[in-house]
Amino acid sequence: MDKLSVILDDKGRTVHTVSPGTTVLDAVDAMCARHVGALVVRDGGRLAGVFTERDLMRRVILARRDPAVTLVGDVMTREPMTVPQDCTIGEAMNLMTEHRCRHLPVVRDGELLGLVSIGDLVRWVTRAQEFELRLLQEYITGARPG
Repeated sequence: MDKLSVILDDKGRTVHTVSPGTTVLDAVDAMCARHVGALVVRDGGRLAGVFTERDLMRRVILARRDPAVTLVGDVMTREPMTVPQDCTIGEAMNLMTEHRCRHLPVVRDGELLGLVSIGDLVRWVTRAQEFELRLLQEYITGARPG
């Protein structure tokens, strides 16, 4: 099965980040502007956590905290699970299912290489299955491409 490095090569390795001192309101604004469901939180260049839509709902909205003054560092997911780029897509999906998370930072020797979401993984698996199905249909029907 394909490795996460293949997905990062395909989707890009841009990681949207904020600092722990960013207000939740500014972080949400950044998430909406970039159409992402999570931001990596960096503190002095190191991975400090991940701020997700789930963090917003549970730790800010349900806790009745003011997003204009609440800091990301106070409500982020600390010490998020990380995976190496040679982790397979299946392994990453299993980790996400087991630990009920939707985003995994991809790292090598402590360096952040990218971020994959469950949506990225499902999209990749679906494309691979569609390709295999098309090949099987062509084999069964004797159809030749082109």
